[in-house]
Amino acid sequence: MITFIIAVALLIIGYFTYGAFIEKLFTANDKRATPAFTKQDNVDYLPMGTKRNSMIQLLNIAGVGPIFGPIMGALYGPVAFLWIVFGAIFAGAVHDYLTGMISIRNGGAHLPQLAGKFLGKSMKHIVNAFSVLLLLLVGTVFVTAPAELLSGILPAGIGLAAIITVIFAYYTLATLLPVDKIIGKIYPILGALLLLSAIGIGGGLIVQGQPIPELSFQNMHPDQAPIFPLLFLTISCGAISGFHATQTPIISRTTQSEGSGRKIFYGMMIAEGIIAMIWAAAAMSIFNGVSLNEIIAAGGPGAVVSEVSMTMLGAVGGTLAVIGVIVLPITSGDTSFRSARMIIADYFRINQKKMPNRLWIALPLFVASFALTNMDFTILWRYFSWANQSTAMIALWVGAMYLVLAGKNHWVASIPATFMTMATFTYILNAPIGFGLPMELSYIIAAVGTLTVIALFVKRARAYVGTRFPVDEQIESVYEKAPAKA
Repeated sequence: MITFIIAVALLIIGYFTYGAFIEKLFTANDKRATPAFTKQDNVDYLPMGTKRNSMIQLLNIAGVGPIFGPIMGALYGPVAFLWIVFGAIFAGAVHDYLTGMISIRNGGAHLPQLAGKFLGKSMKHIVNAFSVLLLLLVGTVFVTAPAELLSGILPAGIGLAAIITVIFAYYTLATLLPVDKIIGKIYPILGALLLLSAIGIGGGLIVQGQPIPELSFQNMHPDQAPIFPLLFLTISCGAISGFHATQTPIISRTTQSEGSGRKIFYGMMIAEGIIAMIWAAAAMSIFNGVSLNEIIAAGGPGAVVSEVSMTMLGAVGGTLAVIGVIVLPITSGDTSFRSARMIIADYFRINQKKMPNRLWIALPLFVASFALTNMDFTILWRYFSWANQSTAMIALWVGAMYLVLAGKNHWVASIPATFMTMATFTYILNAPIGFGLPMELSYIIAAVGTLTVIALFVKRARAYVGTRFPVDEQIESVYEKAPAKA
């Protein structure tokens, strides 16, 4: 268990060291008014406390990704641990922090608006369509995944269609009502259940002395699937996920002060990384690579979740653990649709204070998502993985441009942005759902594409540098804080 324990310790140390470095680099200012106060509408913009925001952020970003992704990534062996640790500390948490803080500095803007401002107006339209597509895929994945898990523990008479209908009904309410009415009230309870589930599985691994494999750079995938780029798209939410860039603006609109940003954005990504480590370790320890592959092929990652939970914690504890896992996709699915509504509303400048304005945007999203539930989960997940990491790549380039124009060290964002650009280009060029090119040719074309992106980035940065580019929205610097909602 040495590798597992050291990996978890590194994630925690990363929060207190590299997280503090990123916060200092960004220069959080507690005297600057946040959108929760400057744009307060008591629907999407309203002040809430740091603990509440942190728990909502964790549940927003931690869908089935940090569980299903690491389970499938466990097929590669302990090399997956390295990606979770270093990806979370140097890429994912930086991605989340910059996205959240830049959004706060720009009136709670979502990624399409930020991309338009920092990467060019055409990027606003591209990223807007891309973000809505991603959120639609996420929402659909996070309907089918918990529905299938629930069908395994509920009485046989309750059909899958009925469960999906109930989940959609909840999503409708969570999407339309003010953020503090449902999400703000039940998330702390669901968060406690999630943490108990993760602690139960993680504690069970240690107490039972499960044989977690030690670090090895060997590719143990039974099909010899290449580590690059597949591992870096298979394990997304536990290391870096573009989906988070669509969720952080929800919380940027309820954050009281910039000083709480490290706990909310950087810290919750580290927490998600720990959850991913636990499930990757559990999948590796209880099954060998071949049998794990067989279980995934037969019943998907959900079957592994059920098997691990029941084996580690018994019938009662295992059922509670499965319920904790079910919480994750449901509490990301609801905010996926909410975020999609907000992005569309921002794009068309539709005021969201009135319920009818929210309703006519949300309903078509639910209809499209319901139709997508008939797609094969594996295919849906592959499209989601590529769209997800491509969004992460765009968000990192936005963060890098912000830092360039603010006269700060941009390498903390531009290096992981370059890596993710190469990974996503290689994947879509080689994958059957993409162009299906040979891997060697995919590497070459992806390298050329990555260099082209870097050149375009440098060109735009040079065009902006020297001008009075307003990286932050101009507002009053000092204000009186209203009492936060706990």
